[in-house]
Amino acid sequence: MTEGTPPMRRITVLSGGVGGATFLRGLRHGIREQTLPGVAADAEITVVANTADDWWIHGLKVCPDLDTVMYTLGDGIDTERGWGRKDETWHAKEELAAYGVEPSWFGLGDRDLATHLVRTQLLDAGYPLSDVTRALCERWQPGVRLLPMTDDRVETHVAIPDPDSPSGSRVVHFQEYWVRLHAEVPAETVVVVGLDRSTPAPGVVEALTDTDLVLLPPSNPVVSVGTILGVPGIREAIQSSPAPVVGISPIVGGRHVRGMAEQLLTGIGVEVSAAGVARHYGARSAGGVLDGWLVDEQDAAEVARVEDASIACRAVPLMMSDDAATAAMAAAAVELGRA
Repeated sequence: MTEGTPPMRRITVLSGGVGGATFLRGLRHGIREQTLPGVAADAEITVVANTADDWWIHGLKVCPDLDTVMYTLGDGIDTERGWGRKDETWHAKEELAAYGVEPSWFGLGDRDLATHLVRTQLLDAGYPLSDVTRALCERWQPGVRLLPMTDDRVETHVAIPDPDSPSGSRVVHFQEYWVRLHAEVPAETVVVVGLDRSTPAPGVVEALTDTDLVLLPPSNPVVSVGTILGVPGIREAIQSSPAPVVGISPIVGGRHVRGMAEQLLTGIGVEVSAAGVARHYGARSAGGVLDGWLVDEQDAAEVARVEDASIACRAVPLMMSDDAATAAMAAAAVELGRA
């Protein structure tokens, strides 16, 4: 950090679900413990969360990534699963199954159900998703400003092989691909319905342009960060932002740490590697979104490939084993942004 450089007071993070929420918890820990060099102790975090995983089920609006961030930072998450409420019960799911109601493969826990009921009632009353999210956060007090990427309805679908279909494939909602199929079938392509007609939610563009640092955590680059970047106006806001933009690889040693990044990257023709994802995002100097990129130490050999794409790169430990380890990752991202 250059001597005399003012401390960072605003950090904006583009987040998906479990990986993004885990990173945010470590980032918040680092700010509280003052282990992030050059970041003020009272620095504010704004989260722009993916909403393309959202869907309607049993008449209720479910927002998995928003809820995972809210529950994780509000100490309500089931830490073993990484999603849903802790101390959950499943009586409603069992009763629906007894009635033969489908889909039976997607279950809403009894505690979690309350969140979806409140959200749906407020949406039905005419409130936009951004206002509803703010109201839900009043209970959870996540310690960040949580914004949906858009108030518009956007849903991710995945085309998969289907020999019984005349076309040889069929399209399923992302939740069916992930929850029912466990991402165990090839993803031929990803279709995000409504994305091209969506607009950033209130406060999103300002959070990206009036900030000291933009971070892309190790969330899925196709269906989490990728869909956020696909909202018209968001990529442009990042490209024009005066703040540095630093990303963290979700690929370690040629494999995703969690989730289905490998399947979806393969489906869109992106090399499954730390360097491949960096090049997919691209350098801001060449029309992409990155100034810097962190790879894991075991991928140190890929640093040169990333830097050849005009993206500053460092190799550091990237396993989010606890809040302190994750805060160290965040500190490395801050240092790279200030270099």
